[in-house]
Amino acid sequence: MQFVIVGAGRVGLRTARAIEESGHEVSIVEQDTAAAERARHDGFEVIEGDGSRESTLSRAGIERADALGALTGDLNVNFAACTIANHHGCRTVMRIDDGHREKVYREYVSEVDEVIYPERLGAIAAKNALLGGNSRAIADIERNLQLIEFAIADAAPMHGYTLSELELPGPARLVAFGSDNETLRVPDPDDTLDAGDRLVVLADSNVLEDVRQLLVGQGTTAAVGGA
Repeated sequence: MQFVIVGAGRVGLRTARAIEESGHEVSIVEQDTAAAERARHDGFEVIEGDGSRESTLSRAGIERADALGALTGDLNVNFAACTIANHHGCRTVMRIDDGHREKVYREYVSEVDEVIYPERLGAIAAKNALLGGNSRAIADIERNLQLIEFAIADAAPMHGYTLSELELPGPARLVAFGSDNETLRVPDPDDTLDAGDRLVVLADSNVLEDVRQLLVGQGTTAAVGGA
């Protein structure tokens, strides 16, 4: 697959590296000469110019690209790039740095397929590192909807029960399961919950503490709550 990344800053360059390491082709659009030179030094094809202009994106191969990531710190540039890429049939991903705009772009802007908010992802990682314990925040899907990975503790009320006997409270759903030292997979109702097993739960923030009590137990530090 072929990708165009607009922006060779911290977010754009790391994304480009991750895509390239997966075996895909990446070209980077960057207006700042110093940033463009850093990206070239890392071995990327770089097109210097304004990513909000179709002529620049054409030089980057937008007509052949499968997707465009507009990852600069300028929302206007990012939106313009996504609009042009959408016209060429590309999947579009736009970076925002202001959380209150996220819902608007997700629901009402057809030119943008996906919105990312790097500061939120960074906050989740920092929260996990600070709190530690038997659970790990994976993502804030929406303001009140979170994806959390829990590790079964010895003191957990559900320790020793099967998944068929697990009744999560209210708006919460089990989406993945993994035995200790096993990769996550689709849950099987006959799986038994042993210490160290991991469960990924999609839940409303209001019930996360109740879910934690079931899977972790009392008095165990756990990274739950919003980022």
